Amino acid sequence: MQIKSQKDFVSGLMFTAIGVAFAIGSTTYTVGEGARMGPGYFPLLLGVVLGVLGLVIVGQSLGTAEGEGERIGAWAWKPLGFVLAANCVFGILLGGIPRLRIPPMGLIVAIYALTYIASLAGDEFDAKEVAILSTVLAAGSYLAFVMLLKLQFPVWPTFITG
Repeated sequence: MQIKSQKDFVSGLMFTAIGVAFAIGSTTYTVGEGARMGPGYFPLLLGVVLGVLGLVIVGQSLGTAEGEGERIGAWAWKPLGFVLAANCVFGILLGGIPRLRIPPMGLIVAIYALTYIASLAGDEFDAKEVAILSTVLAAGSYLAFVMLLKLQFPVWPTFITG
Protein backbone atom coordinates (compact mmCIF):
# COMPACT_ATOMS: atom_id res chain seq x y z
CA MET A 1 0.00 0.00 0.00
CA GLN A 2 1.13 3.49 -0.84
CA ILE A 3 0.03 7.02 0.01
CA LYS A 4 -1.76 8.45 -3.04
CA SER A 5 -2.25 11.95 -1.64
CA GLN A 6 -0.05 13.35 1.11
CA LYS A 7 -2.47 16.24 1.64
CA ASP A 8 -5.41 13.92 2.28
CA PHE A 9 -3.33 11.60 4.45
CA VAL A 10 -2.03 14.37 6.73
CA SER A 11 -5.39 16.17 6.92
CA GLY A 12 -7.11 12.88 7.79
CA LEU A 13 -4.59 12.25 10.57
CA MET A 14 -5.16 15.79 11.84
CA PHE A 15 -8.95 15.35 11.84
CA THR A 16 -8.61 12.04 13.66
CA ALA A 17 -6.26 13.47 16.30
CA ILE A 18 -8.51 16.47 16.96
CA GLY A 19 -11.61 14.26 17.07
CA VAL A 20 -9.99 11.90 19.58
CA ALA A 21 -8.85 14.86 21.69
CA PHE A 22 -12.38 16.31 21.74
CA ALA A 23 -13.90 12.93 22.59
CA ILE A 24 -11.45 12.38 25.45
CA GLY A 25 -11.85 15.96 26.70
CA SER A 26 -15.63 15.70 26.68
CA THR A 27 -15.58 12.79 29.13
CA THR A 28 -14.53 15.19 31.92
CA TYR A 29 -18.08 16.56 31.71
CA THR A 30 -21.33 14.72 32.36
CA VAL A 31 -22.21 13.08 29.05
CA GLY A 32 -25.72 11.93 29.86
CA GLU A 33 -27.81 10.08 27.30
CA GLY A 34 -29.92 10.88 24.27
CA ALA A 35 -33.02 11.86 26.25
CA ARG A 36 -31.11 13.87 28.90
CA MET A 37 -27.97 15.24 27.29
CA GLY A 38 -25.25 16.57 29.53
CA PRO A 39 -22.69 19.26 28.66
CA GLY A 40 -20.27 16.62 27.35
CA TYR A 41 -22.71 14.94 24.97
CA PHE A 42 -22.30 17.23 21.95
CA PRO A 43 -18.47 17.50 22.15
CA LEU A 44 -18.27 13.70 22.46
CA LEU A 45 -20.50 13.21 19.43
CA LEU A 46 -18.61 15.86 17.47
CA GLY A 47 -15.27 14.26 18.39
CA VAL A 48 -16.41 10.80 17.31
CA VAL A 49 -17.80 12.07 13.99
CA LEU A 50 -14.62 14.08 13.31
CA GLY A 51 -12.44 11.08 14.17
CA VAL A 52 -14.40 8.76 11.89
CA LEU A 53 -14.31 11.35 9.09
CA GLY A 54 -10.53 11.56 9.52
CA LEU A 55 -10.16 7.79 9.31
CA VAL A 56 -12.25 7.72 6.12
CA ILE A 57 -10.04 10.41 4.57
CA VAL A 58 -6.88 8.52 5.60
CA GLY A 59 -8.32 5.33 4.08
CA GLN A 60 -9.09 7.06 0.79
CA SER A 61 -5.57 8.49 0.62
CA LEU A 62 -4.06 4.99 0.74
CA GLY A 63 -3.95 2.46 -2.06
CA THR A 64 -2.11 1.76 -5.22
CA ALA A 65 -1.15 5.01 -6.87
CA GLU A 66 -0.43 5.45 -10.53
CA GLY A 67 2.15 8.21 -10.78
CA GLU A 68 2.84 10.91 -8.24
CA GLY A 69 0.13 11.99 -5.82
CA GLU A 70 -0.49 15.40 -4.33
CA ARG A 71 2.45 16.53 -2.24
CA ILE A 72 2.24 18.84 0.74
CA GLY A 73 3.30 22.33 -0.28
CA ALA A 74 5.14 25.00 1.65
CA TRP A 75 3.55 26.60 4.69
CA ALA A 76 1.55 29.74 3.98
CA TRP A 77 3.10 31.82 6.76
CA LYS A 78 1.45 35.15 5.93
CA PRO A 79 -2.17 33.90 6.13
CA LEU A 80 -1.37 31.77 9.16
CA GLY A 81 0.19 34.72 10.98
CA PHE A 82 -2.62 37.16 10.20
CA VAL A 83 -5.42 34.73 11.11
CA LEU A 84 -3.76 33.80 14.43
CA ALA A 85 -3.04 37.47 15.18
CA ALA A 86 -6.64 38.41 14.38
CA ASN A 87 -7.98 35.86 16.86
CA CYS A 88 -5.53 36.94 19.58
CA VAL A 89 -6.41 40.62 19.08
CA PHE A 90 -10.12 39.72 19.19
CA GLY A 91 -9.70 38.02 22.55
CA ILE A 92 -7.64 40.86 23.97
CA LEU A 93 -10.04 43.55 22.76
CA LEU A 94 -13.15 41.69 23.88
CA GLY A 95 -12.08 41.12 27.46
CA GLY A 96 -9.05 43.37 27.94
CA ILE A 97 -5.99 42.55 29.99
CA PRO A 98 -6.31 44.18 33.42
CA ARG A 99 -2.74 43.25 34.41
CA LEU A 100 -1.42 45.31 31.47
CA ARG A 101 -4.09 48.00 31.97
CA ILE A 102 -5.75 47.24 28.64
CA PRO A 103 -9.47 47.86 29.14
CA PRO A 104 -12.17 45.76 27.46
CA MET A 105 -13.10 47.35 24.14
CA GLY A 106 -16.21 45.26 23.67
CA LEU A 107 -17.71 43.04 21.02
CA ILE A 108 -18.19 45.62 18.28
CA VAL A 109 -14.63 46.97 18.29
CA ALA A 110 -13.23 43.43 18.60
CA ILE A 111 -15.20 42.21 15.56
CA TYR A 112 -14.06 45.16 13.44
CA ALA A 113 -10.42 44.51 14.43
CA LEU A 114 -10.78 40.77 13.82
CA THR A 115 -12.22 41.29 10.35
CA TYR A 116 -9.70 43.91 9.26
CA ILE A 117 -6.66 41.96 10.50
CA ALA A 118 -7.87 38.64 9.06
CA SER A 119 -8.59 40.27 5.69
CA LEU A 120 -4.89 41.17 5.41
CA ALA A 121 -4.15 37.44 5.07
CA GLY A 122 -5.44 37.33 1.52
CA ASP A 123 -3.84 38.52 -1.69
CA GLU A 124 -6.36 41.32 -2.23
CA PHE A 125 -7.63 43.91 0.25
CA ASP A 126 -10.70 46.05 -0.41
CA ALA A 127 -11.43 48.39 2.51
CA LYS A 128 -15.04 48.94 1.40
CA GLU A 129 -15.81 45.21 1.32
CA VAL A 130 -14.14 44.68 4.69
CA ALA A 131 -16.13 47.57 6.20
CA ILE A 132 -19.40 46.09 4.93
CA LEU A 133 -18.47 42.60 6.15
CA SER A 134 -17.43 43.96 9.57
CA THR A 135 -20.68 45.85 9.95
CA VAL A 136 -22.79 42.82 9.01
CA LEU A 137 -20.80 40.56 11.37
CA ALA A 138 -21.00 43.07 14.23
CA ALA A 139 -24.76 43.57 13.80
CA GLY A 140 -25.39 39.84 13.47
CA SER A 141 -23.25 39.03 16.51
CA TYR A 142 -24.98 41.70 18.58
CA LEU A 143 -28.37 40.37 17.55
CA ALA A 144 -27.49 36.71 18.15
CA PHE A 145 -25.41 36.90 21.31
CA VAL A 146 -26.67 39.97 23.16
CA MET A 147 -30.31 40.31 22.09
CA LEU A 148 -31.36 36.68 21.56
CA LEU A 149 -29.04 34.66 23.82
CA LYS A 150 -28.74 37.43 26.44
CA LEU A 151 -25.02 36.75 27.01
CA GLN A 152 -23.30 39.09 29.42
CA PHE A 153 -20.09 40.56 28.05
CA PRO A 154 -19.01 44.08 27.09
CA VAL A 155 -20.47 45.32 23.83
CA TRP A 156 -18.87 48.78 23.73
CA PRO A 157 -15.58 50.11 25.16
CA THR A 158 -15.66 50.84 28.86
CA PHE A 159 -14.76 54.52 28.36
CA ILE A 160 -18.02 54.93 26.39
CA THR A 161 -20.37 52.92 28.61
CA GLY A 162 -18.77 53.88 31.91
